[in-house]
Amino acid sequence: MFSPLRRAFDCLLSPLNSASLSRTISQSLGSRGSEPEQGPDRNFCSGCGFLKGFRESETLDKEVIRVSFLTQDSGLGDAIARALGEDFSSRTISQWDLEQAALVCEACDVLLLDLRTASTQGDEEAMLRLMDAVGKLPSHPPMVVLFEEENRGLLFQAINHGAEDSITNPPNMLEVRLVLRRAHRFHAAEREVQRLRANELRPTGRLHELLGTSAPMQELFNLARKIAPCDVNVLVTGETGTGKELLARAIHHLSGRNTGPLVAFSCANLPENLVEDELFGHEKGAFTGAMTTRRGRVEAADHGTLFLDEIGDLGIGLQPKLLRVLQERTFERLGSNKTIGVDIRLICATNRNLAEMVPQGKFREDLFYRLNVVQLHLPPLRERRDDIPLLAQQFLTKSAQLFKKKARRFSPQALSALEQHNWPGNVRELENVVQRAIVLSEDVTVDVDSLPLSMRGVTMTLAVSTGGAIAETPNLSRSYEDEVRRFKRALVLRALRECGWRKAECARTLGVARGYLHRLINQLGIQEGEGDPAPERREDYPLGPVM
Repeated sequence: MFSPLRRAFDCLLSPLNSASLSRTISQSLGSRGSEPEQGPDRNFCSGCGFLKGFRESETLDKEVIRVSFLTQDSGLGDAIARALGEDFSSRTISQWDLEQAALVCEACDVLLLDLRTASTQGDEEAMLRLMDAVGKLPSHPPMVVLFEEENRGLLFQAINHGAEDSITNPPNMLEVRLVLRRAHRFHAAEREVQRLRANELRPTGRLHELLGTSAPMQELFNLARKIAPCDVNVLVTGETGTGKELLARAIHHLSGRNTGPLVAFSCANLPENLVEDELFGHEKGAFTGAMTTRRGRVEAADHGTLFLDEIGDLGIGLQPKLLRVLQERTFERLGSNKTIGVDIRLICATNRNLAEMVPQGKFREDLFYRLNVVQLHLPPLRERRDDIPLLAQQFLTKSAQLFKKKARRFSPQALSALEQHNWPGNVRELENVVQRAIVLSEDVTVDVDSLPLSMRGVTMTLAVSTGGAIAETPNLSRSYEDEVRRFKRALVLRALRECGWRKAECARTLGVARGYLHRLINQLGIQEGEGDPAPERREDYPLGPVM
């Protein structure tokens, strides 16, 4: 009673040909009365009758790999379709031409091509031309070829035309399954890497650990993405607390040196001899207390990036030594005559105006030009107030997790107070204020009472006819256009939240055309989900430092 099943099992482990495999499996299934219905042939394309036999797996809880088998041997196609098993969905295509290459590839995960003489009938060039046509498509499945062992020259040609793997004739079904599954998985991994790279390069409200949807930040992000792969020195300017070091980390992360170290050092308020030792290191016995040889920051950053914060505070006596590192890529440790070569990229940051310091004799002109190859300016928070809700929500999520609080959102009054504040300490001050508010708040919604006293009562609010939208008392330091834009943004954002970000419903609520609403969303820089309550853990933004 087990002989039919035994014959079917043996055929899976042994080499097969179309006739023997088809006959053996048919006998096995027929003896048990479970021959599947063949049904009519399905056309792969309307009007093209070149699809023969299409079987789909009914398995819903497994990943089914769709295979298109291009062959003139319908018997072998049927045999392989039966023997592949429930993890595969196979179809045999016996007629095709170059114009149908895209159709052949549309509904399959792996393309199996029969290069045996019995299938090609001596016209291997036609199959190679089809492989070229498939390879030129913007997106195509991996190609696997079935070839005869004695015709290895054709196999090499197929590899040159885009074949990713091969199966020797007569095929063994264990090998066929393995090769098809491997080709599919490698191709899926490749597509995922491409998708991640595309997301990395796509303009968004995030650059590594920096956040910002305002126009100044988007312009800065675009410029940083352009210069990051180019190995040039960068000078980052901006007020204290704007996130200059985070921008340097983003540039390093996007550069070709991201596998090397990023070494950071601040030159502020340190004696010149200590800064020299920190940067260049010393030899044993170079000075009293130098018990061992010590590598400096410059040497530690070899094959990576050196970030020097507050470069404007670097002593005038050390500036020529740093200039030599940039020009000659060499330096000496304290107490040594041995020249050490380094390969570094230098990113410097300052909150001072180096161009003004040059004529005053406080900064070397030649060093300034060496550092100022590309200058990136981080705007203060008061000049990008549209980013305040996004940053505040991110800091709220981070602090609530850190302090194990149940806070999830700000009240409209609290957000209004945050937006009205002048923020002399910039993003660093905002983070500290949000941390304080989370510590003091016991509710899910953080109200204005949890903010510092200096921020309470700064904004007078009133409910407008749009069902409670908040209109803020104009700040005379801003222009009429700025106030109108801020009001429009708050109104549209509130309507979108109340409508669950359904734009058609939001347009009806506001009484505007849907196309006009889309233009408003783009002009005002509104991103879907902005300001919404954060979940327990957000994956789209990091919970580390954000500026």
